[in-house]
Amino acid sequence: MTLGTWLDIWVAEYLTGVKARTADSYKTTVDNHLKPAFGATKLDALATHEIQRFYNSLQKQTDEHPPLSAKTIRNINGVLHKALQQAVELGYIRYNPADACKLPRVEDKEIKPLDSDAIAKFLSVIDGHKFQAVYIVTLFCGLREGEVLGLTWDCIDFDKGSITVNKQLQRVRRGNGAHNLVSPKNGKSRRITPAPSVMDVLKRQKQQQSAWQLAAGPAWENNLNLVFTNELGHNLSSQTIYLHFKKLVKEAGYPDTRFHDLRHSYAVAALQSGDDIKTVQETLGHHTAAFTLDVYGHVTEQMKRASADRMEQFIKSVSSL
Repeated sequence: MTLGTWLDIWVAEYLTGVKARTADSYKTTVDNHLKPAFGATKLDALATHEIQRFYNSLQKQTDEHPPLSAKTIRNINGVLHKALQQAVELGYIRYNPADACKLPRVEDKEIKPLDSDAIAKFLSVIDGHKFQAVYIVTLFCGLREGEVLGLTWDCIDFDKGSITVNKQLQRVRRGNGAHNLVSPKNGKSRRITPAPSVMDVLKRQKQQQSAWQLAAGPAWENNLNLVFTNELGHNLSSQTIYLHFKKLVKEAGYPDTRFHDLRHSYAVAALQSGDDIKTVQETLGHHTAAFTLDVYGHVTEQMKRASADRMEQFIKSVSSL
């Protein structure tokens, strides 16, 4: 059996347990990278050094392609490794030749959260914008893009002042490009308690949506019961939200800000305002507090230094040290 044949089998038969978008991403990697490189190679003859040579070539500029990022190469390896591991479990090969590959190191991107002045300017710019509520909920709840676009009304509890985050909106790239509600990134739901002003924004959004529904009449279609829709009840696309967002942050004077930086801005603001790391971790939906600390360690270091300065002032006020 060739690797190309096995990859086709693996994609068709062994990806049933993953999200549609993830399966689509795996298939794209197989079609665009793995089959062109190794499709004709016998499955049991694929050697580690051949895979390594391929990964090394992807980091170099050629006439055919620009160099790929370390993250992209690691993603390609992730797909190949999964496919080969399944072949190991089935007894088609004795070991996984991708195990011993040396992968390029991914440099962590510096996060660029908005500070309080920038947040104030951003809120001023988005005032009255048709997607104002989307941006406010994202910014002050720390939601991922798919999570805020996938919020449904049954997950908003106005009596308790809480939001249950248990799904995200995803677009399937292949076929008709339909949008589906799928489980969150780590597969776990979480309940968050936003500030009362955020819940007020959601109340106004519900009133606005009711007015749209009344005006649209039979044309209204919100089959997914989404919180954020257009005037006809259709879901909002991530591209539309992103393009409007980039125009707004440019107007505010922060053109390099990404939509995901709203999530970072929430986390930093929460930590600086005194929230403990466990609360921030649970609100963001991170697997562990250690991961949250790793991402926002620079913030906690600043807080430690500020704490030391406060203690120094206290010591001087009560002693002659």
